[in-house]
Amino acid sequence: MKKTTQILTVIFLLVTVMSGKLFAGGKEFSGTIVYNITYPDSKLDAQTMAMMPKTLKMKIKGSKSRTEMNMGMGSTIIIFDTETKSGVTLMDMMGQKFAMKMTSEDIQKEIKETPETTVVTTSETKEIAGYECKKAIVKMKEKGSETETELTVFYTEEIATGSMNEVNPVFKDIPGTMLEYTVNENGINMQFTAISVEKSKIAESEFETPEGFKEVTKEELKSMFGGG
Repeated sequence: MKKTTQILTVIFLLVTVMSGKLFAGGKEFSGTIVYNITYPDSKLDAQTMAMMPKTLKMKIKGSKSRTEMNMGMGSTIIIFDTETKSGVTLMDMMGQKFAMKMTSEDIQKEIKETPETTVVTTSETKEIAGYECKKAIVKMKEKGSETETELTVFYTEEIATGSMNEVNPVFKDIPGTMLEYTVNENGINMQFTAISVEKSKIAESEFETPEGFKEVTKEELKSMFGGG
């Protein structure tokens, strides 16, 4: 059960991150971005690491996004709409299907618990998935703490979708689409690097919740898998 809970921690972290701001301003993007996921310096044993998602596929159409991940336990899909600031996480795990909704109230709660952040842009650049990306440093400080944590981001101004600035304030001041970024929580260090960007039409049905999923809360889901 402990390993399952570790995996769920990763999933909940991804829900927060992928519900956040990955794209900003400009002409709206429609298509698919695929990210490679690595776990540098993460405190996960080999067996747990083998079950972690290795790639993340995000389909985007204006303000809507659909994030897909496969792992040893099953699959997870995160559907989010920045216009309504709501979404749902669909988990097909070990033969069971669960739907965990995210309301605008849930997002506001996450925002209140988000550390204070400062973004420092730099002149350093590198090419990722065929796009020139600029480097930025996100400096985070937990409220009431003097300890500062830094996250590295590479972003491009060549791709844009509907603004997600108000959803995840950790990345709200990144002036473009993140094609490489790092997230760390509870000793789980995750690096996302885009390996392909494909512009295409995305069907509206991709953002609908299919039948057969039981609606649960995050607390109920953790309890089912032995979490605290």
